[in-house]
Amino acid sequence: MTDEIESALGALAPRLAPAGRSVSYLRRLSGGASQETWAFSVETDGGPAAKRILRRAPGGGGAARSDAAIPLAAEARLIACAAAAGVPVPQVVHVCAPGDGLGEAFVMAFLPGETIARKILRDDALAPARKVLARDCGRALAAIHAMPVPEAGTLQISGGTGQIDRYDATYRSFGIPRPVFDLAFQVLRAGAPSPVSPVVVHGDFRLGNLMVDANGLAGVLDWELAHLGDPREDIGWLCVNSWRFGQPLNRAGGFASLEAVLEAYAAAGGRAFHPSEIDWWELLGSLKWGIMCLVMYEAFRSGADPSVERAAIGRRVSETEIDILRLVEARTAHA
Repeated sequence: MTDEIESALGALAPRLAPAGRSVSYLRRLSGGASQETWAFSVETDGGPAAKRILRRAPGGGGAARSDAAIPLAAEARLIACAAAAGVPVPQVVHVCAPGDGLGEAFVMAFLPGETIARKILRDDALAPARKVLARDCGRALAAIHAMPVPEAGTLQISGGTGQIDRYDATYRSFGIPRPVFDLAFQVLRAGAPSPVSPVVVHGDFRLGNLMVDANGLAGVLDWELAHLGDPREDIGWLCVNSWRFGQPLNRAGGFASLEAVLEAYAAAGGRAFHPSEIDWWELLGSLKWGIMCLVMYEAFRSGADPSVERAAIGRRVSETEIDILRLVEARTAHA
């Protein structure tokens, strides 16, 4: 497979960099559970090599692994729109056509930085970034939520109550009762907030999908779950305890207080949300991730994807149950 991809990219080299003539150092990156990610260099005539990233559907196929995921060509267009709106994102260099031999894919410019949450939260070299990440994430989220709504049909509309129904159906399909999940669905349905006007929602805004360098947020990655919905969804997802990576006291991504992110968000033009308005969305996010873990375990158990990664993530269902109980208890205490 590597040889075939390298050959196809080589034929595209003139389009992937000025004076591009060939590609080298092609290697698959470990990140990306739903799409293939490849790094390579474009060798040029008379200039330095240009580093590039290939984002590709598994095996080049066109079918998304999730019915909530947008096609890669639509993702590339959305990233370009985000760049125009002032969101830090990689530059889209080329969207692959059927004749390019790569299937559904696009090529981006390489963006230097770090995506591994453990390093972002702990490495001394990124200490300056941690001081400004709340500001940067607040600004980025405000810019995303202010983006022009794409043409009809490009993005699904997915509000909070609709997501409850969808994830409940997925959960019920396993036929294995988990009382904590049943409780979460009951609490969420009883306390659903009033909807607001839908905006572009990233759908997976969290450490792991954020490129960070010493100066702060360098890029927002992985837009495949983007949709039209409630802006509080993105903020609540950032607060899910699973994405704090061992820093539970920093509610926003393990690196800052929620108040700091909301302050930066409002200062950049976003709505002025109170932290309590995010509570429901954090609970929904914890439940969603728990059900996603169930889905991944089922993929391992059935043999559809017997990777160690799927088994390991499947074991994390119990972690989300603890988070859900903590959040439900807090809501009960403040009721």
